[in-house]
Amino acid sequence: MSGRSASERGESLLEVLIAVAIMGIAAVAIMAGLTTSVLMSDIHRKQATAGTAVRDYAEALQTFVATGDNYVPCATAAAYALPSFTVPAGYAKSVVAGSTRYWDGASWQSSCGTDKGLQKLTIQVASSDGRATEHVDVVLRKPCGLEDDLC
Repeated sequence: MSGRSASERGESLLEVLIAVAIMGIAAVAIMAGLTTSVLMSDIHRKQATAGTAVRDYAEALQTFVATGDNYVPCATAAAYALPSFTVPAGYAKSVVAGSTRYWDGASWQSSCGTDKGLQKLTIQVASSDGRATEHVDVVLRKPCGLEDDLC
């Protein structure tokens, strides 16, 4: 008999090292999960903000064309940049270059022959860090006037 009871027996160094290693792996896994969760939350928030901004931009563009004499026949992307419309800080708006299509009476064409009063273009809002980009196709219609025979 050694004089020690079973309750006084200590843990060996190997047992302590294994326990610390298991706890370390668990802590790293939990922290990685939290980091991923925060990153995905940030991306989702940016996508939601970009989605709202691109829809607001589309509505502002349609209102701009519908009010007044703002329809541009055979327009390029730059014609509808709307400098007066502002997006939230950290985002940029644009009309996608080369996205403008023109209605010829039967289908959308990439080159403008005779402008029939309908144009389709793609607008986008993107976050400055590149984590979120949202696109919307917008169809712009020339407002009808008394002299128009197409309306």
